[in-house]
Amino acid sequence: MTGRSYAYAAMNQPENLIPVDTSCSAEFLVPQWYVLFVRSNQEKRIAHSLHQRGVEHFLPCYSSLRHWKSRRVRLEMPLFPGYIFIKLPFIERLRVLTIPNVVSLVGRKDFPAVISAEEIAWIQRGLAHGQAEPHKYLAMGQCVMVTAGPLSGMQGILIRKTNGARVVVSLDSIARAFVVEVEESSVKALGSENIVPAPLPSASDAQQLWKRAG
Repeated sequence: MTGRSYAYAAMNQPENLIPVDTSCSAEFLVPQWYVLFVRSNQEKRIAHSLHQRGVEHFLPCYSSLRHWKSRRVRLEMPLFPGYIFIKLPFIERLRVLTIPNVVSLVGRKDFPAVISAEEIAWIQRGLAHGQAEPHKYLAMGQCVMVTAGPLSGMQGILIRKTNGARVVVSLDSIARAFVVEVEESSVKALGSENIVPAPLPSASDAQQLWKRAG
């Protein structure tokens, strides 16, 4: 585990590998980050199945305080409910699509979304250093960059600047976002010398799911 996340590196053992068609495009043979869309409340169970199959994966989780009857309970909840990041060659997709309660790969109708290593790193750093929490996806607003500290280089949308700043980091590839806490002095507006609090526009949370290949 890394921070508050569930991650596992694939084992390069013969029993975990499947034959591939070398006549396919080279792009299909290169391991890349994709996103599994899974049934509600099945994320950790499926992450365990991925571990058993030797598939590299990343299930980012955050700490959530919930009220249950007369007491409060702190739970580890998925940062993106229903989503698990996986890394493998596209041609090996059946290794994950055949797991019970996996619905599909997330992305366009003709091809799943590819998640960059930079986006994965942003999520990991946000969990470790920015008290990352879920937030609705924003496509518009004041774009800013974090210029200092462990989150330096991270870009997002400024939504509040009271006792610090909150920056929404949008993952355009999957139309999802999370929010991190940063120091006001470490945030700079992109394309401007002044930081202007962004509006909170409504944004479509639509996504297209790349259906399971036969």
